[in-house]
Amino acid sequence: MLRKRIIPTLLFKDNKLVKGINFNSWRTVGSIMQSVRIYKLRKVDELILLDISATNLGKRIDLDLINEVANECFMPLTFGGGIKTIEDISCILKSGADKVCINTASINNLRFIEEACKIFGSQAIIISVDYKRKGKIIEIWSNSGQVKSNLVFEDYLKELESIGVGEIILTSIDKDGTMDGYDIETITKVNKLLNIPIIASGGAGNFENMLDLIKSTNVSALAAASIYHFTKKTPLDVKKYLKEKKIPVRL
Repeated sequence: MLRKRIIPTLLFKDNKLVKGINFNSWRTVGSIMQSVRIYKLRKVDELILLDISATNLGKRIDLDLINEVANECFMPLTFGGGIKTIEDISCILKSGADKVCINTASINNLRFIEEACKIFGSQAIIISVDYKRKGKIIEIWSNSGQVKSNLVFEDYLKELESIGVGEIILTSIDKDGTMDGYDIETITKVNKLLNIPIIASGGAGNFENMLDLIKSTNVSALAAASIYHFTKKTPLDVKKYLKEKKIPVRL
């Protein structure tokens, strides 16, 4: 078994660190740079930084912030929010990010994603897939969970894999912020469907939730936010726990 990556997710809006439930009820939870510095000291595996309002408000990507964060952290940095063009990706990577995370622009234009993979390499392109379950139907949502697409879940994921996407962040909107466990059923389904790495997101509330996910699925990484914002648990605590349970992690 490959080492499982433990990844904090930092969501921000108007330069404030925020967290919500089900992609709603956003509240301020701290300072972006203070959190980055804390995670640097705790030597997390990676860091995901997402501007949740950039796409909906048509905001300019804050390259100065990316550069400031990149200069502070020595772990791989993924940035997302408001990415629409090849130039956007180029500027973000030049500002210090290692990867970009794209959601809405992928749903709107898969050829853009295909071109990006060819130019920058699959390892630099992560696609965020935000979804809700309606009975047996899995709906894909864009624009920070505000717009429902007409895409067929399985078909879309397979097409992402076929055009060369390096990794997918799979986020359950229903589970987001609830801290009652990951959507293991859907993640298992995606594992069987795809051969590319999956980052699971949405629902982590305790160590047992993370262990259950690892034992039940083949995810490459576990992304989380609320567990770190609202409890005293840290990514290092998670990794020590998983290590005790014979799960390979980087300490």
